[in-house]
Amino acid sequence: MEILNRVEEIKTEFASFSSWEDRYAHIIKMGKSLEAMPEKYRAEDNKVRGCQSQVWLFPELVDGKIIYHADSDASIVKGIIALLVRVYSQSTPEEVLAVKPDFLDEIGLRQHLSMSRANGLSSMLKQISMYALGLQAKIKMGLA
Repeated sequence: MEILNRVEEIKTEFASFSSWEDRYAHIIKMGKSLEAMPEKYRAEDNKVRGCQSQVWLFPELVDGKIIYHADSDASIVKGIIALLVRVYSQSTPEEVLAVKPDFLDEIGLRQHLSMSRANGLSSMLKQISMYALGLQAKIKMGLA
């Protein structure tokens, strides 16, 4: 599964940094390199609930794989959603649901977030999974 390769890449990248200051800088850089979210997806319906910052997340199913489009108005949060998009995009709904976000603990991200950002991270992960479940159901019913 390519998704597992992406998880390993993330773990290797974060292991190469000696401090959390460097890791935060890398997260912010990931956010800056996030592909611009099409304006049509910046709708109220696509906002992730439970985030202190504004976060938009929209899935698109292309050839049986989910492409997540995302954005945020806060630099660190944008970096976090960019990290999640990098891991979970280009995967089937089954792959998204099978790969648990344990890698976030392994790289130490959860431990270094404020309570509100940690809650936002949980909300983003929940939304990614909910979209995958919905798209999986559509595929099984022949609607996608």
